[in-house]
Amino acid sequence: NLHRLPCLFPSPPPPSTTNNQHYIKMGRMHAPGKGISKSALPYKRTPPSWLKISATDVEKEICKLAKKGLTPSQIGVILRDSHGIAQVKSVTGQKVVRILKANGLAPEIPEDLYMLIKKAVQVRKHLEKNRKDKDSKFRLILIESRIHRLARYYRTTRKLPANWKYESATASTLVA
Repeated sequence: NLHRLPCLFPSPPPPSTTNNQHYIKMGRMHAPGKGISKSALPYKRTPPSWLKISATDVEKEICKLAKKGLTPSQIGVILRDSHGIAQVKSVTGQKVVRILKANGLAPEIPEDLYMLIKKAVQVRKHLEKNRKDKDSKFRLILIESRIHRLARYYRTTRKLPANWKYESATASTLVA
């Protein structure tokens, strides 16, 4: 009569009756990880009191760095490390890409899509030299599926033209 004994290790209640936050975790797209670590923004949305740089100076600095050919994330890193501006939005009221778009300096392809295309071009170049590298061939398929998915999103949100299409033959010209 083992089925009548009390259970020493009770199973957790079903997710519908408890807080779903502890049970449901979004997984990575092409990796097994389910990590939840992330950066946290400061609670205050106002710039710190010790920051003496004005919003117009920050916008000028962003435009100057963009003209050098830096990406929006690189601009953010430089502003954080060299000028002490943790969040551009708290100082200027706009994000870096919006400021670049207002000044006509925004990249034609969004940065995350650009970096994926760059990675795919590098892997394809590697595969030309190393034809037997099956793992890289598989990874290239995963990278390109992410490119297609992201491109579909940007076409629907009208950040890319409706007829924009990723083609591996012309990808190296997009990156160069």
